[in-house]
Amino acid sequence: MANDLVLDTAIRDWVLVPLSLVMVLIGVLRHFVSKLLRSTNTPDLKAVKEGQLVVRARYLRAAGNFIPAKAFKSRRSYYNNEENGLLHVPKSQAQNMQAQMFSDPNMAMDMMKKNLSMIIPQTLTFAWVNFFFSGFVAAKIPFPLTQRFRSMLQNGIDLSSVDVSYVSSRSWYFLNLFGLRGFFSLILGEENATDDTQKMMQMGGQMGGFGVDPSKTLTAEKDGLELIQHDWALPKLEQQAESVLRQILSR
Repeated sequence: MANDLVLDTAIRDWVLVPLSLVMVLIGVLRHFVSKLLRSTNTPDLKAVKEGQLVVRARYLRAAGNFIPAKAFKSRRSYYNNEENGLLHVPKSQAQNMQAQMFSDPNMAMDMMKKNLSMIIPQTLTFAWVNFFFSGFVAAKIPFPLTQRFRSMLQNGIDLSSVDVSYVSSRSWYFLNLFGLRGFFSLILGEENATDDTQKMMQMGGQMGGFGVDPSKTLTAEKDGLELIQHDWALPKLEQQAESVLRQILSR
């Protein structure tokens, strides 16, 4: 049956091509609608300073062995001092990001806009595909596949005798939904609003922890800097340079 299966050209003209065009147009429309709904929030000066502080502390942890021990200890004390250290966060000043989430209406509104711009078009498009195009064999993959791909490529077709390389119309919708990211990045730019995978990750992070608590980030960086054992790299570099020069002169 797999060898005798012939795809109708009308399915290509009235199912495969319209479905692909509609998915591309919906993606472009979502991009521009998301740009219109996007609110321009001014960056928080305190959050920017804390982010730059964490970056500087990480540089110190990564390259601390290239400065003398006295200089490293003075810099670590500048960051980790319990009285006025930059990375020391008193318990009274620790922020509760969940409370900030509920108290800031703009943050909740931005989350709702992102969710609506992702869920509503997907729901309407899937209902349209499921109503008009369900049950069609729309395309054929030009190379053989294993049976593990059957559930992914033949969604909506309950025939085990059909070769795995044939793609149903409903599966073609999902392939376009997650496979057009590179195409949208090419025509709309890297920072486009059609990447549903990135939106799901952002939504999951926001719903799971309501953002990242800056006090925890500073405390973690402080603990990591405190555990660093200084080992000055200059003597080792001198020995390595001396060995390299001896090898060059001995030739």
